[in-house]
Amino acid sequence: MPNLPPDSRATLLLVDDEPEILVALTDLLEEEFRVLTAPSGAAGLALLAAEADVHVILSDQRMPEMAGDAFLARARAISRAEALLLTGYADLEAVISAVNLGRIAGYAPKPWEPAALLSMVRGAVERYRLARALETERALLQGLLASSADALSFKDAEGRFVRLNGVKAAALGRAAPAACLGLDEAALLPPEAAAPLRAAERAALDAGHAVEAVEQRQEGGAAPRWVRVTRIPIHDATGATTHLATIEHDMTEQRALEERLHQAEKMQALGTMAGGVAHDFNNLLTAILGSLELLSHSGLSDPRQQKLVKNAIMAAERGSTLTQRLLSFSRKRELQLRATDVNQLVLDMDELLLRSIGQAELCRALAPALWPAMVDPEQLGLALLNLCINSRDAMPEGGRITIATRNAAVGEEEVPDLPAGDYVILAVCDTGEGMPPAVMAQAFEPFFTTKEVGKGTGLGLSMVYGLTRQSGGTAALRSAPGQGTVVELFLPRAGQAVEPARPGHAPPAAPPRAVTVLVVDDDAGVRGVTATFLADLGHRVIEVADGEQALRLLAGGEEEIGLLVSDVTMPGMGGAELAARAREILPALPVLLLTGYAGVQPVPSGHPLLRKPFRLGDLARCITGLLAGAPPEEGGGAQPKP
Repeated sequence: MPNLPPDSRATLLLVDDEPEILVALTDLLEEEFRVLTAPSGAAGLALLAAEADVHVILSDQRMPEMAGDAFLARARAISRAEALLLTGYADLEAVISAVNLGRIAGYAPKPWEPAALLSMVRGAVERYRLARALETERALLQGLLASSADALSFKDAEGRFVRLNGVKAAALGRAAPAACLGLDEAALLPPEAAAPLRAAERAALDAGHAVEAVEQRQEGGAAPRWVRVTRIPIHDATGATTHLATIEHDMTEQRALEERLHQAEKMQALGTMAGGVAHDFNNLLTAILGSLELLSHSGLSDPRQQKLVKNAIMAAERGSTLTQRLLSFSRKRELQLRATDVNQLVLDMDELLLRSIGQAELCRALAPALWPAMVDPEQLGLALLNLCINSRDAMPEGGRITIATRNAAVGEEEVPDLPAGDYVILAVCDTGEGMPPAVMAQAFEPFFTTKEVGKGTGLGLSMVYGLTRQSGGTAALRSAPGQGTVVELFLPRAGQAVEPARPGHAPPAAPPRAVTVLVVDDDAGVRGVTATFLADLGHRVIEVADGEQALRLLAGGEEEIGLLVSDVTMPGMGGAELAARAREILPALPVLLLTGYAGVQPVPSGHPLLRKPFRLGDLARCITGLLAGAPPEEGGGAQPKP
């Protein structure tokens, strides 16, 4: 059988045992159609098996070995082609058999009238193409309904289902789509949901075009869901609206992701603001606290004045505690991350926690064989204290606070915004009044508090959140009104064992020699307090306001500078750059850096760092160690008192 080239025209198969008939039919049809011929029913079946797409079969009835009706009946099993029968006037029984067995679409007598036969073939070709197009559309629709994760449905103008997929049926509590056909969806819903549905569908039908809306839905006691619903009116050939297609896309997870992104952006903006506020506030506190301390050392004779100065110092120290929380939230304070035994940290804080939670009962559920966590233990202790105080405040009549630990292997996307991996979980649970959803949504935001004015800063939970995020973990909150609150801190598992505590450096036996100290700070108040502290320690002090002046003085060599004390953050040249360039001039020059927060500018290794606000004793310890050649350590300013 010859291979025929592909042809976009409809393909006809002519089957007749008389060659003259085949030639005559071919002459009539080949100008408009692609024509294949077969001299017998068997040959026709073989050709059908080889040809992928035959549109119409035109077969003679009277053929040896296999009659036309028998051939068409067998052809129906392997081809969807339209069938036409050629027969004489006396072969009506054969026509009836062909209709029953071969499902012929028509027949023509012999001899045929050319125009009538051509019209019959054209009609059969058109029916074939319409049937295939309908099959394609049906397959596409069925595939869309079956594979779509969205709820899809088609309704008539009265709201009754004519088609729907399994997702939609399941949402209505039905096992299969067939159980919903012919039903009015609004009748399946409670009245408070049925009325809005009818109104939305009527509005879409009246509009005559697609209408999209985001709807909030809540079934029973389940959490609310957000669904984007697109309703599309379907028109008939006259333009009348006959059906309504509905596409329902559950966007609850998308909304949650958008909310988390918005929250992260807001927290980042607030963190930047908080870091800047804390830096400026620490400069003010340094001047205030330093001046008060100098005043207290000036020999006040009046006990009332001494008490007032002492109260002012305590207030300044509370301000310092507040800035530490701001810095922890904003991540501007560099954490000293190290392998930490969280269970031991909880046990070490036993006395402090019991003293802080009042009449509440303290329980522990510490997991044995707990992994070490990579965290700043001092900041974690402060976070734990904050959480316990929050729990205490949520239980004014007393209750139970449980501190629990456990190991957890977290999978991908198991906890929002947390990479998969091993984590140590520290949880604080209370039996307090709990939080409604609106309060939970804002609980980690800075300055948000439900406490009375003057009884809370709103920085406790935000500081905890900042600590966990900066450590590479996160914090999670579970609560409901009347069911207490659980705060879980996810802390990354440390890759090494916990190092034993090292004894601190013993202070030198004698004060260091007096040197000339170059103090560099753009804030005149801080610079003055620092210079006065150094003078009280017996040193000669030179003050300058910026790095350029300091470098000129060092390069001039007119003064023998024995120590450089510089602020980290200054306009133009920062302290880090100044320290590096000063070491190029005097390689052995000791340098002490002062900062309101760390992390904005890189600090060269080998330089100790003293945080503002600092006390005279803090400054004295750092300088003593520097001039004595002790290893540099980061120094802290005024710390919160338990």
